[in-house]
Amino acid sequence: MPNGETVQPMQGRSIEVSHRTVPGDREGAPATAAERRRTVFTKVMSDPVPIPEAGIARAVEILRSGRPFRYGEESGRLGDAARFEAEFAAYVGRAYALAVNSCGCSLFLALKALGLKPGDPVLCNAFTLAPVPGAIVHAGGRPVLVDMDEMLSVDLADLEAKIAASGARVLMLSHMRGHVGDLDAIAALCDRHGVALIEDCAHTLGGRWGGRPVGSFGRAACYSAQTFKHINGGEGGILATDDPEIAARATVMSGSYMLYEQHGARPPAEAFEAVRDALPNFSMRMTDLTAALLRPQLALLDGWVAAWNAAHDRLGEGLAGIPHLLPIRRDPRESYVGSSFQFRVEGLPAEAVARFVAEAKAHGVYLKWFGAPRTAGFTSRYDQWGYAGEGERLPNADRILATLIDMRLPLSLDAADCDAILAVLAESVEAVASGAPPAAPADGEAAPRRFPTPNTKRPT
Repeated sequence: MPNGETVQPMQGRSIEVSHRTVPGDREGAPATAAERRRTVFTKVMSDPVPIPEAGIARAVEILRSGRPFRYGEESGRLGDAARFEAEFAAYVGRAYALAVNSCGCSLFLALKALGLKPGDPVLCNAFTLAPVPGAIVHAGGRPVLVDMDEMLSVDLADLEAKIAASGARVLMLSHMRGHVGDLDAIAALCDRHGVALIEDCAHTLGGRWGGRPVGSFGRAACYSAQTFKHINGGEGGILATDDPEIAARATVMSGSYMLYEQHGARPPAEAFEAVRDALPNFSMRMTDLTAALLRPQLALLDGWVAAWNAAHDRLGEGLAGIPHLLPIRRDPRESYVGSSFQFRVEGLPAEAVARFVAEAKAHGVYLKWFGAPRTAGFTSRYDQWGYAGEGERLPNADRILATLIDMRLPLSLDAADCDAILAVLAESVEAVASGAPPAAPADGEAAPRRFPTPNTKRPT
């Protein structure tokens, strides 16, 4: 059947959706896997943020010039990386911004700029991705994992206990998958114990807490420009801070070759003079080519956030009517960036959760399960990092992650697409809970995919 078919989703109203269906049950006989009526979603869940035409045109100019490197030996050169730094600092409301080659590198540089010594303990979320404890190890530190709460941030009681037990003086706080904890309470706790807060904002560019930008609560904040983040440079990272010493130290260590005057949001020269000959060069620069792709995206970001949140909120509302599937509670003080969607599968054993994920995938909705026994793709669990932590079990994390499902939301989703996704989720969990035979992919093969042409129009 072609896309655009009219179907009856679980809410019981006809809509036009980007999907098709496979046949329904035979009357009076148990349905086979091929006969069960199932929604097949056909959009690409991993469709990334598009590169604007202005960014592509500027990138071509840079390629033709032969100068994608951000620095020049002539004095006063301000290329696209420098201009991006100034524009990014203005967007996030920070005095200084440093463009580097990945968010992991910005996390590493933030730790080194704070003076982390080999073996020093660094607190971080148990619920995060492997590059965060990886950056701590890269910087010579020792990750101390903090348990999580029901809002998918750090558990405040465990955080305070780990500060006391470990003697750590740095917290690397991930706003994992865009879930922001109580930043007022976390920042106050860190201040009370003399702990420097670094915010990992890879999933929260454009988010706010209590009206204040996420990323403005710590000594430094680190952002991502990887393809599947909120701005897409293929790879890239940004360190933002109001602290001139952190900015100067990080800039020198990023590999500025003492050409720090060619940065667009830098501290005064005297901040560099104090450290320029005392720090190593780690060669972690962003190129002008990457920055050229990113610069025009900042002007579009607020519109993109609105589009992501519209899809996120529609999914959250619809999920409330599906048995076994529970959305994540959010604090009203949080203004999030809903570029992904998380929910929990309750009341089903682990093998049933695994089958639910497989059922949804067979019909075009790609889910990631944080309770999976092995690391897969862009998910991992704290007990799968053999280089991090000390083998301690974290009871909240064990309980929550065993049921936690993650789904990427492309900008191309509209209301009808969200309803089609909800139909797939409802049908999949119903099939698992009822013990129906496993579903084969529609037509005996993988669900059809619609790959977008370059620069497919997105919300602006």
